[in-house]
Amino acid sequence: MERKNAEPKKRSAPKKKIIFVCTGNTCRSPMAEAALRKELRRRKIAGYTVSSAGLRVEAGSALSPNSAQALAEAKITVNKTFKPKQLTEKMIKGAYLVVCMTERHRFSLEKYPNVTSFPLLCGREIPDPYGQDIDVYRVTLRRIRECLPLIIERYCPVLKED
Repeated sequence: MERKNAEPKKRSAPKKKIIFVCTGNTCRSPMAEAALRKELRRRKIAGYTVSSAGLRVEAGSALSPNSAQALAEAKITVNKTFKPKQLTEKMIKGAYLVVCMTERHRFSLEKYPNVTSFPLLCGREIPDPYGQDIDVYRVTLRRIRECLPLIIERYCPVLKED
């Protein structure tokens, strides 16, 4: 049964996917994921989904406790169900943008045109804090956050709804 004068349901454009990539998806890339998600919300920029993945994810791994602490101190929430994910070709091909923490990461994915890196975008690598003290994680998060405005300016214009 069709309703009279019913307006057609609007379809929103598919969201553009941004993926941050590091080695194990336990420290840097989850921090970048959570930080960009918060910054996009703060700026009221819609139309993007943000995730992260690793090039060599170990079975049973989890978010680093120091990453979680650095994020909590910065009042950045991370998904409580976060589990490190292995980067796949399907993920890369379905993404709008893939941002690697280092040039070494980017070189391993250079055949894909949508892959870039913090060094290319911001002029600096994001060193791996794995196994170091909390202060190193805080510095890592700060370096990531300092680069986010450049990433947003270049790749995340405000998308208009149709």
